[in-house]
Amino acid sequence: MGGGAATGGQVTPGVKSAPVGGRPPRVPFECGDLPFLIKRDGTWMYRGSPIGRKELVCLFASVLQREADGSFWLQTPAERGRIEVEDAPFVAVELDWTGVGRQQTLTLRTNVDQLVTAGAEHPIRIAHDLLTCEPTPYLHVRPGRGRLPIEARIGRAVYYELVALAEPHVVHGRRMLGVWSCNCFFPLGELPPGEDGCGCTE
Repeated sequence: MGGGAATGGQVTPGVKSAPVGGRPPRVPFECGDLPFLIKRDGTWMYRGSPIGRKELVCLFASVLQREADGSFWLQTPAERGRIEVEDAPFVAVELDWTGVGRQQTLTLRTNVDQLVTAGAEHPIRIAHDLLTCEPTPYLHVRPGRGRLPIEARIGRAVYYELVALAEPHVVHGRRMLGVWSCNCFFPLGELPPGEDGCGCTE
């Protein structure tokens, strides 16, 4: 009655038996730095030359990992190696939306043809350049191994589409302009003084 490892016909409580034919998890061989670079525009480079086959880029993208320290790695069950990424590894190049207001749903397509619907698990964030204050929007694509996710930079044309869909909303006492998706509000910027907010709060 109860799990345990059998020893001489007896069961030792609290000891789990190893699965028959089981093997310990395979640890990928560390290859160090690999000659890959993902440029800011989403181009994948290998030894200084762009990878022209999209199918190959999508394959590499599927095994991309982000470590807790923010570094990016390509990892298969057999090998793993660090690669260089200028900004975000992906770019959101197309936007589709349905509904309005809180019922609106925003779905973005990345340059590797992954569809990501913005929401609680895939938030949109805005970063600002320290010198120019120019906004750069990002979309959470999938989690990393730490608190830093794997993201897609939202392309300029898609960002303009988001701005066109934006509406005012008050967030923590600040009047913001942003977009709704899956009942989540994502601020794009603060409303200038004198602009009317929507009068609602989060």
